[in-house]
Amino acid sequence: MNHALTFVELDKNHHDRMSFNCGEASLNTFIQTQAAKHMLSGISRTLVLPETVILANNKRRICAFYSIAPSAIRQDNLPPALAKKLPSYPVPVFLIAQLAVQSEYQSSGLGKVTLLSALETLWKINESMRAYAVIVDCLTPAAESFYAKFGFSKLSVDNRLTRMFITMKTIKALFG
Repeated sequence: MNHALTFVELDKNHHDRMSFNCGEASLNTFIQTQAAKHMLSGISRTLVLPETVILANNKRRICAFYSIAPSAIRQDNLPPALAKKLPSYPVPVFLIAQLAVQSEYQSSGLGKVTLLSALETLWKINESMRAYAVIVDCLTPAAESFYAKFGFSKLSVDNRLTRMFITMKTIKALFG
């Protein structure tokens, strides 16, 4: 299976959302039924990495995707060492709202490629609209371990979701 070299914005007329299966029901449901609606509503932006092969329905399967959105975090939700340097009002952050890789592509390094694409996109956005950090909510312990490998730190646990973050200062070391 071959995938494109770059992520593109989700287009339901060109991308076969219904065949996407990453093994996590909530992520499958998001890309299949919610991502396009969220984009139309201005809630988030979803980028996909399509396969190069065109299916019989004239669409391309999605190998991986991520969804990003602006957000904010309260100072008291940050580690004390960081919080003391920030204002008391909510601090702008970027949210990686969803990130998933099609089952057949898992364990191939595509998760890393997808995360780095998301971080690079957010770094570019940060040039014109500043944010303090990037946050992500991990659905599983495996996701938590994945993000930790790339420098994300645990922020909180709420409703069995672990929220993690990485500062834009850290991301600057990658892309700046």
